[in-house]
Amino acid sequence: MFDPLFCVEHLRVAYPSRSDTVTWAVDDVSFSLKPGEKLGLVGESGCGKSTLGRAAMRLLPSSTKVEGRVTFGEKSVFEMNPNQLRRFRGEAVALVFQDPMTRLDPLMTIGEHCIETLNAHQPQLSRSQAKEKAIETLESVKIPASRWSQYPHEFSGGMRQRVAIALALLLDPKLIVADEPTTSLDVTISAQILQELTRLCEERGTAILLISHDLAMVGEYCDRMAVMYAGKMVEMNFTDQLLQQPQHEYTRSLLNAALHIQAVEDPSETPLISENKAKPLLSVKNLQQYYSLESNLIQQFFTRKQTAIKAVDGVSLDLYPGEILGLVGESGCGKSTLSRSILQLVRPTGGTVEFAGTELTNLSLPKVRSYRRQMQMVFQDPLACLNPMMTIGQAISDPLFIHKLATPEAAKSQVLAMLERVELTPASEYSERYPGELSGGQQQRVAIARALITHPQLVIYDEPVSMLDASVQSQVLALMLDLKQEFNLTYLFITHDLWVARYLCDRIAVMNAGKIVEMGSTEDIFKHPQHPYTKTLLNAAPLLARSINS
Repeated sequence: MFDPLFCVEHLRVAYPSRSDTVTWAVDDVSFSLKPGEKLGLVGESGCGKSTLGRAAMRLLPSSTKVEGRVTFGEKSVFEMNPNQLRRFRGEAVALVFQDPMTRLDPLMTIGEHCIETLNAHQPQLSRSQAKEKAIETLESVKIPASRWSQYPHEFSGGMRQRVAIALALLLDPKLIVADEPTTSLDVTISAQILQELTRLCEERGTAILLISHDLAMVGEYCDRMAVMYAGKMVEMNFTDQLLQQPQHEYTRSLLNAALHIQAVEDPSETPLISENKAKPLLSVKNLQQYYSLESNLIQQFFTRKQTAIKAVDGVSLDLYPGEILGLVGESGCGKSTLSRSILQLVRPTGGTVEFAGTELTNLSLPKVRSYRRQMQMVFQDPLACLNPMMTIGQAISDPLFIHKLATPEAAKSQVLAMLERVELTPASEYSERYPGELSGGQQQRVAIARALITHPQLVIYDEPVSMLDASVQSQVLALMLDLKQEFNLTYLFITHDLWVARYLCDRIAVMNAGKIVEMGSTEDIFKHPQHPYTKTLLNAAPLLARSINS
């Protein structure tokens, strides 16, 4: 019997408030972790999961009110001095955050990040030894040594997260606190990363606190599961017992929502739009987006040529009015680059993009902007399109003023109505808040509201529900379907979650290495996949029903 490695006792956390009433974001939470154990912490956005993890690591602002006790081994985390705390965070406990850019300096190469981490904690290593260890760790998360000298902005979101995970693994910690570590990763890489973390647990006695909204993933990789709701831990049990016999009403609602999204019954019978005589709303032909990698002087002298990354390599697709086309594939395969090329946010290297009968690649920038009202995008990171200095109401109304669609009075009423539609209530209160005061899921709903406020014809969703828990996912997806029907919208839906794609999409296009390798009806893709890569994706996707019935 092992003594607990990590203990949280009666932890309570409250953020600074303008009122005299204390609202506990984490309210009397207790749990412990044994060496090598894997504990999954699940719950909806804003329930206190991430706050709990940050409080336990003493990463919250000093103005935050914290009560309770946190111990690692026999040492109190809250009583550590700055030097002890620095060693604790790097060598005893490693942190993997939801947003990898919080840990990556845009002015440092990936290699410099690794060397700096090792120098800070293991100064006895020579530079060559540190580089050898760093490259080995990077390669374990599928980052090749050839990308050692590149910067974070040259990586996809998923690859940046893999770098963050490698940085966490560098010092062989005893505990990894992973806050949504695979949110931006596709199913194949996510499976590889979690299998690697599981192997580390078994070989080195490394414990994992996995904070996630993905019940299927937690069910597949964690020994125990804890469920949080409104700041409280409402249920904790061994994973198989909790999934098969949930005791708390909220746990049951989470499971039902996740199973609803991952329903394995046949999708509803709908006619294939591609078989109709309708003219495509969007037609992409042989689209190319190439980027040149800067090489050093010696490489330039000997090769006399630049190395190019073919992010999008000859993609063709048609999207019909009223259709939902899913675009799936691994991180870095070119999905997001394709969407930005379609919108002319980056000018394509070659090919054509025709929207509503107009060829966009030949238009001047001012003319392209005139089409932006009809083509809106919801980005993967909600903060990418929300100004932290603007209130939610100002952020959502801004497109109305840019396109001169409403007076200030009309804009205010439209914003309140849209906030109600995305279930941010009371709308008048949320309209006065700032993005930093909302959870990640709430921020994403604001981003969706902002994109839909101009009533576009085409909406491109880039992982719009990847950071939401199952219950909120169901609500947002249902909302998207309602809005599509009400306003006659057309969706290009980019995702790495195959079950969400199956739930929502009429057709699916599978993308790999810049190319579309397979396209067909959703039913055909799932029942009769033709390409080996499609089969790999389907096999890697975690299925909640499998965990429940195992």
